[in-house]
Amino acid sequence: MSEIKSNTPLGTPTWIDLGVADLDRAKAFYGALFGWEFQEPSAASGPFTLCLLRGRRVAALRPVSGADAAGESWWHVYLATDDCDGTAKRITGAGGELLVPPSDVAGLGRTAVVADAVGARFSLWQGRTLPGCELVNEPDTLVRNDLISPEPGPARRFYTEVFDFSLDGNDDLPHLDFTFLRRPDGHEIGGVFGSPTAAASRWHTVFEVADTDEAVARATAAGGATEPPQETPYGRMAALTDPFGTSFSVITRRPNAR
Repeated sequence: MSEIKSNTPLGTPTWIDLGVADLDRAKAFYGALFGWEFQEPSAASGPFTLCLLRGRRVAALRPVSGADAAGESWWHVYLATDDCDGTAKRITGAGGELLVPPSDVAGLGRTAVVADAVGARFSLWQGRTLPGCELVNEPDTLVRNDLISPEPGPARRFYTEVFDFSLDGNDDLPHLDFTFLRRPDGHEIGGVFGSPTAAASRWHTVFEVADTDEAVARATAAGGATEPPQETPYGRMAALTDPFGTSFSVITRRPNAR
């Protein structure tokens, strides 16, 4: 278990949310899959429905119109910063794009929506009363995020320039074009997958679960779609799709897996 009580270092995936056109259906699906409870929008949380595990905030759902929800759907990742405005300037200077300028979200934090140099969207999060996900790296919470891109070279250069990441190869996956992204303190924050067949560059979210096969069964029963679970060097993993077409993965990690 990892409980987060303060803001995480620059570039760390720190928060996730999902835009949905049908909040009730989303709550039913993710409640059945992960056992989440939900805190309705308020003056303290802005437009977000907060997803709770044991009373701790682990993600959010945000309402979008049917037209906005059309097309590919994915969990939206927020990378930590202690200076949202300054990091946004670094992003545009490195060839990225500022899609929504920095603004405050109720009393929770300051955020901006951006795209990297290969078009992958993400947000920045400068935490105030909400440092980010308050639980991570345990069943039914966020465990990792990876960028999947048909243009991995420019993507790697972008993230090293903006967030001061270093790159590290992965001997466990010699058949894949995969590079770890590491903070200056050496902590792995995720990685970049080079995939020539990817239609676009996207950040992909992985949730930890206690039992991958049971999670697949719960997702299917709740109206989602799944691919058969597979063994990986890091644990048993499965690709899932929610009722809105949102792609994500779940994993039951091996003991001591990175």
